[in-house]
Amino acid sequence: MRNYYLYHMQMDQFTQTCNTMAAEGRPFLFIIDFECKKPLIISIGEAEKEGLFFDLNGYKNSHGPDDSDDSLKFDTHPVAKEIYMEAFQQVKKNILHGNSYLLNLTFPTRLDTNLSLKEIFYRSSAKYKLLKEDDFVVFSPECFVRIKGDQIFSYPMKGTIDASIPNAEEKLLNTDKELWEHNTIVDLIRNDLSMVSKDVEVTKFRYIDRIRTHKGELLQVSSEIRGKLPESWRSNLGEILSKLIPAGSVSGAPKQKTLEIIEEAEQKERGYFTGIFGIFDGKELDSGVMIRYIENLGDKLHFRSGGGITGQSEMESEYKEMLDKVYVPIS
Repeated sequence: MRNYYLYHMQMDQFTQTCNTMAAEGRPFLFIIDFECKKPLIISIGEAEKEGLFFDLNGYKNSHGPDDSDDSLKFDTHPVAKEIYMEAFQQVKKNILHGNSYLLNLTFPTRLDTNLSLKEIFYRSSAKYKLLKEDDFVVFSPECFVRIKGDQIFSYPMKGTIDASIPNAEEKLLNTDKELWEHNTIVDLIRNDLSMVSKDVEVTKFRYIDRIRTHKGELLQVSSEIRGKLPESWRSNLGEILSKLIPAGSVSGAPKQKTLEIIEEAEQKERGYFTGIFGIFDGKELDSGVMIRYIENLGDKLHFRSGGGITGQSEMESEYKEMLDKVYVPIS
């Protein structure tokens, strides 16, 4: 594949190339940014040559681990609370006016750390890891979609709490705001999967994962949703992905109007942050949501994080959740 595609592809080109490669059974790595302006698709064998390294549930082209035993330095400089509050109030105003029911609001946090992006990639533990050398690293716990046989699965993650809080699991599962937020996203993903598959059903509802971080342990809530694809899905894989993006858990509902509000409130494109990436191995597909994301901007590292805002949200707790998610999964 020509390197031209790596940097100059539009979404229609991405869709066509994805369809062709999947139909021919040719393995590839794909990355789609949140705004769908700079999607990438590249054969597995070419990825390393372009400085792209991945590890998706053990399917990888990286051959670490990094041998460094340096203790972690990880100092954070978050956005001022006043700046966050202004965006938060703008979002709440739109929610109260009925323009959105749930919106994922994000901000960058500047980092001072003794580890490089490459070292973070090799030393972190996560289901979905991606490194674009000198640009960004992702260590995401969240699956976007997985396709096995003719079954498509999605695992939206919505709901996070510090595991050290007394009765953390009970609070996470029994808080009205958390339940409503998770229900909204599950319903959104069911509708999304119904656009590309049939017999869509929720097969697991609100189960908890434990995430180890350098700051301690977090609890996060996910659900499993499944649908059945037509036999010809590989020939239409590009269209399937295009219809499902951006991920509902990092945008909101209703999706299109919420995306407009996000653009107004955050006042900056997200780029690859909260986009998706994945691997087609020649037969099946696995992909992750690009959360837990550190990028290099002007020789300064920034960690991008956020959380879902609803009509029940309180500014202080949402600001804290955003900062709780600024971590690396290095224990």
